[in-house]
Amino acid sequence: MVEYEGFITDIMIRIAGDIVLSENPGKGIRKWREFFEMSQAELAARLGTSPSVISDYESGRRKSPGSQFIRRVVKALVDYELERGGQKLYILSRQLGGERFWEAILDMRDFDMPIEINEFVKAIGATIAVGPEGYVDIHGYTVVDSLKLVLDVPSHEYLKLYGSTTQRAAVFTNVKYGRSPLIAIKSMMAFTNLRPA
Repeated sequence: MVEYEGFITDIMIRIAGDIVLSENPGKGIRKWREFFEMSQAELAARLGTSPSVISDYESGRRKSPGSQFIRRVVKALVDYELERGGQKLYILSRQLGGERFWEAILDMRDFDMPIEINEFVKAIGATIAVGPEGYVDIHGYTVVDSLKLVLDVPSHEYLKLYGSTTQRAAVFTNVKYGRSPLIAIKSMMAFTNLRPA
């Protein structure tokens, strides 16, 4: 039996929370199963159930799973990844680590299904100042206290703003003159060579 310590426990809590808080927990299970590159058959075998049960949850044909089932799913996913070397757990730990970083992050979520940018803008009551070229979808969002980010968080930690994808909305709060978001974005691009999609 695997002993869960430190960052692995934090990762398990984060995954379970993401599934439970999802509008469709079955799609949340599928998202994480696919993230860990685990088949429905493998997950079913580890849970002592059939692949059709996993398929029914993921497609919404079966009522939302309970907390005990979700706990078992998360443990099975993490055990599977640990047996394969834990590279994806390491990536998640890098995203989750850094106490000062998390003080600057007010909310961060990946969507079960991507949404179109105009739908996102409408949902948050915003206005597009410069229209995107062509179809743009968003896979998640990060809400940041821009001053805390710039003043308290080292720029090498900014990569964590992306979560698991660059296809996300960055929402900056506590903006007085507009400089802090620009400083954060320029620092992030300088350190990571990644550009927000």
